[in-house]
Amino acid sequence: MRLKNELYKKEQNEILDKIIDILKLDKDGCIILHEIDQDKNKQKKIMELIPDIRKYFSFTLIYGATKPDKAKRPYLSIIKSITKTRFKIMSCDHRYKKDGEIIRTKKYVFMKK
Repeated sequence: MRLKNELYKKEQNEILDKIIDILKLDKDGCIILHEIDQDKNKQKKIMELIPDIRKYFSFTLIYGATKPDKAKRPYLSIIKSITKTRFKIMSCDHRYKKDGEIIRTKKYVFMKK
């Protein structure tokens, strides 16, 4: 039996490209967790990919696709698991001011392999 990585390489790359487009990673190369948490539209678009992820990926290790109702941020799990094939992901603490309030969050930097 062949692995899904061999059978569905093209489909996996298409899903990865969709995630890159949703997050606009080509432009910035980084995402800020607080901004993703606030953007329900991006979350919805990523969560709509779950049926395709289950079909074309070995999704048992992608907790956001396996049990999205039990994960705190299933969209983040999906982003990190799928993009790691093309990017090296680094995270660091990040603080910024928004409306006079200091927000402490994480910043994820995506570097092409």
